[in-house]
Amino acid sequence: MSRTTAASTSREDSPAASGQDFDRRLTPPLVLGTLLNPINSSMIAVTLVPIGIAFGAAPSTTLWLVSALYLATAVGQPAFGRLVDRHGSRPVYLAGTALVGLAGLLGTLAPSIGLLVLARVLLGLGTCAAYPAAMSLIRSEAARTGRSTPGGILTALAVAAQASAAIGPTLGGLLVGAGGWRTVFAVNIPLSLACLVLGHLRLPRTPAGGDRQADRPPTALDVLGMVLFTGTVTAALLFLMAPSAAHWYLLLVAALLAAALAARELRTADPFIDLRMLGANRPLLLTYVRQILYSTVTYSMLYGFTQWLEQGRGLSESGSGLIMLPLSLSAIGVATLTGRRKEIRGKLVVGSSVAAVAAAMLTLLRSGSPIWMLIVVAVLSGLPQGLNGLANQNALYRQAPAERMGTASGLLRTFQYGGAMIASAAIAGVFPHRATTHGLHLLALAMLVCTGLLLAITLLDPSLRRTARRAGA
Repeated sequence: MSRTTAASTSREDSPAASGQDFDRRLTPPLVLGTLLNPINSSMIAVTLVPIGIAFGAAPSTTLWLVSALYLATAVGQPAFGRLVDRHGSRPVYLAGTALVGLAGLLGTLAPSIGLLVLARVLLGLGTCAAYPAAMSLIRSEAARTGRSTPGGILTALAVAAQASAAIGPTLGGLLVGAGGWRTVFAVNIPLSLACLVLGHLRLPRTPAGGDRQADRPPTALDVLGMVLFTGTVTAALLFLMAPSAAHWYLLLVAALLAAALAARELRTADPFIDLRMLGANRPLLLTYVRQILYSTVTYSMLYGFTQWLEQGRGLSESGSGLIMLPLSLSAIGVATLTGRRKEIRGKLVVGSSVAAVAAAMLTLLRSGSPIWMLIVVAVLSGLPQGLNGLANQNALYRQAPAERMGTASGLLRTFQYGGAMIASAAIAGVFPHRATTHGLHLLALAMLVCTGLLLAITLLDPSLRRTARRAGA
């Protein structure tokens, strides 16, 4: 771990000095804003089929509704996180949640699938703001109060994110059943208004650079670094969305831009992506690797299994949503029960193992599989969502330096949606025209590979034991 990280960890884990408590008024806006991204990422799953029917679009086309949000989120999260590090949480939070409302309105009225994709891009960008804003504000509250873990708010964030991602398909199914697929976009309008009101009333007003380290003078924003990062990630993810020999040039573009980004960031005094910090912080890098593997498995399940329920198993959109409800409940339950436990390694080991069992069970499913078997698969798939996401978030909170918390948190979401893009590419490959049982089995094999790597990396990472001892687990 880098000296900067070690120092920030030492400051955070020092005994309470001020005796103040975490400001509980911050919890509602932070939690509500944080769930906007995961709930939009998963809620769309049950609308892909009806949207395809409405516009006469193939599954490979409707998957752009998934990919567009992830692409926008992957490039936008660290950018918004850097803005949070420099300008404070409140202005970034309010601007992002306002954009969510505009995107919801556009999606509600969109007359074409092209404008729906644009609405998803705007949703992806707008929902980028809340999570890094929340993590940065929590860290500043820890410094203000002198407490290492402010009032369990990390648990609340993790539970909200995991639960909303898990409950998204169920909520989406209910909304589609009640008012059609456009309600999945329209629901963002009242959610955005609620965030704006709560954020305006409860988030602290801070001067320029509000949540960042007060002893660091402001420097010019590394715009070129942000542009190069955006180009690198965009080129790489565009290849993942349609991997083929014909698109080899995208990998070349990504490699060239990555090289330019590295050269730029290593020469910049205040870089957008602090490569020196990352290079010296191996535990944080491994957390990012675990995040992309875990997310690949999670989103393969959310989108692949849901589409198969509708087309391979023949269930309705609302029926598919109800099948996914046990997944939601198990994710919420395990995250709530284990949230205040500071153990990280144990959660990752158990979560990875259960995810492997769930993936193996997918290979046993057939078009006539009984409902009870589908529910068992859903329950087993929810448990890793509640464990792994919580563990990776808590690991990052302790591994990232305080002055880079916004950017580091944004990068965690970048890797998360990188995994989602890999999952989308895999689903498009195994379901080229229709979600078949054979395609589901191929997807399950890919998920088994990812869970095996995830478990191996967790078991071989000694830093997780050290993090647990510092946390007092």
